[in-house]
Amino acid sequence: MQAALDLIGNDLKQVEEQFKIDLESDVPLIRKVGEYVLASGGKRIRPAMLLLAAQLCDYHGKQAIPLASVIEFIHTATLLHDDVVDSATLRRGTASANALWGNEASVLIGDFLFSKSFSLMVAAGSLDVLRVMSQATTIIAEGEVLQLLGTGDVELTEERYIEVVKAKTAVLLSAACQCGAILGNAPKQYEKALADFGMDIGIAFQLMDDILDYTATEEQFGKSIGHDLEEGKITLPLIHALRQCTEDEISFITEIVQQEDELSYEDFSKVSALVKQYGGIEYTIAQARKSVDTCAAHLGVFPDSATKKALLELAEYVVTRNS
Repeated sequence: MQAALDLIGNDLKQVEEQFKIDLESDVPLIRKVGEYVLASGGKRIRPAMLLLAAQLCDYHGKQAIPLASVIEFIHTATLLHDDVVDSATLRRGTASANALWGNEASVLIGDFLFSKSFSLMVAAGSLDVLRVMSQATTIIAEGEVLQLLGTGDVELTEERYIEVVKAKTAVLLSAACQCGAILGNAPKQYEKALADFGMDIGIAFQLMDDILDYTATEEQFGKSIGHDLEEGKITLPLIHALRQCTEDEISFITEIVQQEDELSYEDFSKVSALVKQYGGIEYTIAQARKSVDTCAAHLGVFPDSATKKALLELAEYVVTRNS
């Protein structure tokens, strides 16, 4: 991400400060939990993409930083809710907010961040930004429900899974890029190109997360490995393996993903071995690579520049990261 940081490093620092300002509340716990989640790290890819997209479209106004903060607000809200739904105990290598303050506080503070985000967008004064972000947050909620409906379904197809990925993860990255184009008053062709660019980065980002759940250490990943499997989530490495498994192997995996007991290390190791045996890791990396390669095509409408190069390097980072 160094090329991006060279261009927008100072802006990202201002986003961090803006985030703290936007957390202002008469309820101390809101700031406490919000700042805890903020301080736990994260690559700030979503705000970085908005800032770079705005820069690519020659925007020089003052709204990019507040809107980049809004993007991170919305992302943080989804993390708080996701960790409750998933019964997660780790987030970015530290205890998750729900593990420290309970599910009730996490859900309610996530609700605060969502509602505050829309207040901040109204203050920014762009109906187009408000339209894009309201659509994105609606799709994210639908994606969460779609994922829930697919829990434990070993017949989940790759096409259906990618639709979940687009809705749950990629749409926010797409919206971040599109909002950058809107700020720059870019032609619709450029706005669509950046929205498509963000969507493909988002798909690649989630597919690499799917891989890390099977291959990373907890220290690298920042959350429990095997957690997706324990929660009954059928992700692409497993989908690909299931297409080649024997009936007995499918029965074994079905039993694992549908069980209510805690996943044992032995069972995780067996499923992980099948995923690797049938090339699930390599296949998923290849699909993520296809999405990233498409990113370059989307940006073909823009002239070469340092900002365009930084966006493409950001896309490349997505498929080479190990955390």
